[in-house]
Amino acid sequence: MIGWQDKADKFDEDEWNQRWKDGVEEENERALTDGGIEEANRGLLRRYRDFRRAADAVTTAWREYRQVVAVSLIGSVAREPWKEVPRFAPYRRARIELWHECTDVDLALWLSDTGNLNEFRRVRARTLRALVDENCHGVATHHVDVFILEPGTNRYLGRLCDYNACPRGKPECGTPGCGTVKFLRRHEEFQWWPETLAEGRSVRLFDRATQSHRLAADLPLPGDRGYDAPSQ
Repeated sequence: MIGWQDKADKFDEDEWNQRWKDGVEEENERALTDGGIEEANRGLLRRYRDFRRAADAVTTAWREYRQVVAVSLIGSVAREPWKEVPRFAPYRRARIELWHECTDVDLALWLSDTGNLNEFRRVRARTLRALVDENCHGVATHHVDVFILEPGTNRYLGRLCDYNACPRGKPECGTPGCGTVKFLRRHEEFQWWPETLAEGRSVRLFDRATQSHRLAADLPLPGDRGYDAPSQ
């Protein structure tokens, strides 16, 4: 019978390391095949779909609150996907372009009253947990970034905080102006660009004045039936 120590003595670290490197090389080689590239692109587009679905769910939940004047999808998730050399290997080393990698979804939220932001934070969290239960590939609270704007002026007020207490005692809670309005977070040196709301860069998901409601999930993606790629 071989004891634990005998097994440890038989362990060849150099051999294990080589097998690991061989496995990585095989995986990278497969990733660079036509099938591997196609699979990577499918995964990147699936993230668009998951984020857009999350934006719709959160917007629908927020519509019930009278202080919600409007909600828009902004950032890369609102735009037509484009291809670029990604940050991750092996595509980066090979200079192979893939669809843009979305790391979060951004929402612009116009509120007539910011006195109960904690309720909006809690609704966002509950809604996203329900999506995880529906197998939405795990869109977490920190993936949904909410920029709060003043109705009429589009003046940027701050972001909806992720913490469950205000202040939370974190270093970022010491940023000037952070928490002056409870759960309204300020980021040092952050600058809001009005161009973020321009046509082609944002999609209005809800507008109380017109009672219009649009689904982000209906925005077309490459591979969808009837998708018409934008002209270059």
